[in-house]
Amino acid sequence: MAARLGLTTVSSLGPRKALLPLPVRLRSLLSVPAPRYPSHRHFYTSLSSPISPLQLVKNLSQSQVAMSASGSDPSPIPTYEKELAAAKKAASLAARLCQSVQAEILQSDVQSKADKSPVTVADYGSQAIVSFVLDMELSSGPFSMVAEEDSEDLRKDSSKEILSRITDLVNDTLSTDPSFCNVILSEEGILSAIEKGTSEGGSSGRHWVLDPIDGTKGFLRGDQYAIALALLDEGKVVLGVLACPNLPLASIQHTTQNVGESGCLFSAIVGNGAWMQSLDEGSSPTKIQVTSTADPVDASFFESFEAAHSLHDLTSNIAKKLGVKAPPVRIDSQAKYGALARGDGAIYLRFPHKGYREKIWDHAAGYIVVTEAGGVVTDAAGNDLDFSKGRYLDLDTGIMATNKKLMPSLLVAVQESIKEQQQSASLL
Repeated sequence: MAARLGLTTVSSLGPRKALLPLPVRLRSLLSVPAPRYPSHRHFYTSLSSPISPLQLVKNLSQSQVAMSASGSDPSPIPTYEKELAAAKKAASLAARLCQSVQAEILQSDVQSKADKSPVTVADYGSQAIVSFVLDMELSSGPFSMVAEEDSEDLRKDSSKEILSRITDLVNDTLSTDPSFCNVILSEEGILSAIEKGTSEGGSSGRHWVLDPIDGTKGFLRGDQYAIALALLDEGKVVLGVLACPNLPLASIQHTTQNVGESGCLFSAIVGNGAWMQSLDEGSSPTKIQVTSTADPVDASFFESFEAAHSLHDLTSNIAKKLGVKAPPVRIDSQAKYGALARGDGAIYLRFPHKGYREKIWDHAAGYIVVTEAGGVVTDAAGNDLDFSKGRYLDLDTGIMATNKKLMPSLLVAVQESIKEQQQSASLL
């Protein structure tokens, strides 16, 4: 296969010294018909016009009927099975690279971006691997990816040592997979793979959406992080994969000091449910569902570990209004979405500080994993998340996720709490 595609192989190079650039791949110019799948509805309303819990449940029921009716359309619905297999392979390999780096974090592995958030060798290496694997596995059509990192800093003279380390890590990781064991990428090949993530996305065509390490600060602390990969088709999230190397396979709700085996791979295709399996090779996926908890008093909720990522005082007030007794579970990354999807908790709340714009790669994969597990993910006004507007989400105030039974009461508590916060701010 490598010879057919014009890739450098170990046998053709001899010792692993001479490295060639990643070649430009030939692509099909055939147009791909638009997919047929149920359209998402805005279930709720704006903060200026609160919706009653009864009307909310009615809207949800009407939406389910509409989605069922759309299944009678004779036009074929894309299955995305090939894309899912490629995504799971890419995310698993990226997780393998990240695990090796996290086990031996070096001070030189950390750089600083303009926004001062840490960027690691693993961040770049993860993106290079995902980009390369997807491009290789799905070579028949155009390739577009919206991703967090770019190669600008890596092209600077001061980053030569880091680029060399990234190249070695990527090649060492690829060599563990039989499909790529004879492939060697050069430094320019690594940069080219990273640069494939500069797409702006949008409502037309297919676009992969990647956060190579969601939860970078958690990664640096040795805590939770995720490789989050999703596929947009005509502006809709149709596939998602979350690789969470440090998330226990057992529910974190029941985890004490003995965490047991860790390493979860969550996946979902629109209309096909959500699944979880071990990151270990050869593991079998198990279908997962959000909790069926209907009483807020019995609910527990997730929020961001970092106070800079979410307004903890606001979520605390929401929990108080709901009567939630359990303390919040604070963990990094979209691992929260995975834990919510399998029923570890009942609610996920995220309310960033004013002025922050949510990026689509921070939510796309987790969004479909939770919704396919039977949950609901909306902004603070109850609107469905819209991933078709480019690299950012235009939403109202924040994001909340829960099951359909709890959403009506959660929506009321959120709207009341936000209104109170706004009134208090106006008095200052």
